[in-house]
Amino acid sequence: MKALVYYGPGKKSWEEQPKPTIKETTDAVVRILKTTICGTDLHIMKGDMPEVASGRILGHEGVGVVEEVGSTVSNFKKGDHVIISCVTSCGKCDYCKKGMYSHCEKGGWILGYMIDGTQAEYVRIPYADNSLYAIPAGSDEEALVMLSDILPTGFECGVLNGQVKPGDTIGIIGAGPVGMAALLTSQFYTPAEIIVIDQDDNRLAVAKTFGATHTINSATENALLRVMELTNGKGVDTAIEAVGIPATFELCETIIAAGGHIANIGVHGKSVALHLEDLWDRNITITTRLVDTVTTPMLFKTVQSKKIAPKKLITHRFKLDQMIAAYDTFEHASREKALKVLLEN
Repeated sequence: MKALVYYGPGKKSWEEQPKPTIKETTDAVVRILKTTICGTDLHIMKGDMPEVASGRILGHEGVGVVEEVGSTVSNFKKGDHVIISCVTSCGKCDYCKKGMYSHCEKGGWILGYMIDGTQAEYVRIPYADNSLYAIPAGSDEEALVMLSDILPTGFECGVLNGQVKPGDTIGIIGAGPVGMAALLTSQFYTPAEIIVIDQDDNRLAVAKTFGATHTINSATENALLRVMELTNGKGVDTAIEAVGIPATFELCETIIAAGGHIANIGVHGKSVALHLEDLWDRNITITTRLVDTVTTPMLFKTVQSKKIAPKKLITHRFKLDQMIAAYDTFEHASREKALKVLLEN
């Protein structure tokens, strides 16, 4: 089969690789129909995650068709159409029993990280019964690719951890796909104001169409001063960090209101200053989280009922064998006006 293989920072190749096979009785092999590229993949390509081995097939999102299942897989059979969860969960360990699938003792986020991933024609999925979701006939599979990762990530790590409530003012720093997912799903809770901050005018314009009440280009405006103008000097009730660099996290620290919540989503490859000299008496909460995907079934229903339309996040489409071109587009998202790229096998 063909796959996108990582060979160290800045080095990747679309090349022939062995087709995966069943290794454990709980495995499934899935033929990829549609996949995508995540900002986390770009972090890997930049060298932010040196633990990723050279020779690893990247990718942790996608939909596909079950090709083969292990002898103890009971929920799926050959020919089933499935969503691949970005998080692998055994369903039996202490963490899984707490609903903390991201820290499954035998899984967690391993696809395209510790084991070969979905940017390929086929992928092996461990613990298939808990790590795949059945797709009903007639579903819009392009939209459902967004359920692999970005929708539950934006919702769980941003909206739920940030405790967004009716009437709140929230700030979302970063208008990439995950920030946009937080924007879409925050509206379940009817916040009064949603301020989106980014340095890309195109993404900010898109954020307005997705429900942002205000947008700020932090490259041309003083984001702190503008937020304080919009909030009568109080700051935001929830600040959702969806970039993963020191400057954006520290911006969250400056715009948060007393009693507010800073919800970190971004993947940080460098240390960040925590300004307790300013925050020690502000009654704020700071949360971190790796997506657990516990909300995927609920989000699936909202997508199926068209309460939210994550397909709007897809701006570019490629064939699977155009993977290198798709990476180039996503790596230069501002130039290409890209949000989410979709690759189809």
